[in-house]
Amino acid sequence: MSRAFLTAEWRNLVMLNYVVEPSLLHPLVPAGTDLDLWQGRAYVSLVGFLFANTRVLGVPIPWHRTFEEVNLRFYVRRLVEGRLRRAVTFVREIVPRRAIAMAARLAYNEPYRAVPMRHGFGETRHDGVPSRIEYAWRVATRWTTVVVVPIGEGRGADADSHEAFITEHFWGYTRQRDGSTIEYEVTHPAWRVWAVQPPELTGDFTELYGSAFSRVFSEPPVSAFLADGSPVAVHMPTRLNRIGPAPMR
Repeated sequence: MSRAFLTAEWRNLVMLNYVVEPSLLHPLVPAGTDLDLWQGRAYVSLVGFLFANTRVLGVPIPWHRTFEEVNLRFYVRRLVEGRLRRAVTFVREIVPRRAIAMAARLAYNEPYRAVPMRHGFGETRHDGVPSRIEYAWRVATRWTTVVVVPIGEGRGADADSHEAFITEHFWGYTRQRDGSTIEYEVTHPAWRVWAVQPPELTGDFTELYGSAFSRVFSEPPVSAFLADGSPVAVHMPTRLNRIGPAPMR
């Protein structure tokens, strides 16, 4: 395992999941990986969460330790020495700090963008999660918001469940400008998950995600849940290959 590039706590992860046509994702699949499907269907997930206690190479960065992130991601896999590495790759990631976005783009070529953001958590329930979770971000003058209300009790995700497929991808792959791919490991314990009331999602998605992905959000997600999160470590990247120029993102 390589040295950790970034350590933090990821807390109160809101996960809205949509089925899409694989053809929407194939042009974005990093070289050397394959699209990962759940029961024969391709998913994208809109994920909002709070970064806390963030350190880069073990060093806390003043005024950049706690902030929101919202990302749009999908799922890929790679076979390495007979073992399957299940992974995520990103369509877009947004944070409120320009320095964080710049560092991620320089180190990983991740598709980060810095925009104004905010979050709100309701009173803490008996089981440690907020009674209401909201993440919001502003593009130009318009705010987009996602709100969920957890219901019932938290539980561990069964190994072969839909929730495990969404939450337990411990690798990341990112296309580079020269067509190569970098791989990095993400380590964290398994998370508890909660069912939620039908989520509220309002706003304009076209400017950030383009018209094709914006249409995805015109329908309700096929699943939505909350994960409590944990400490995480994002490890140093490794370059895999070089296969022609990557499309601009």
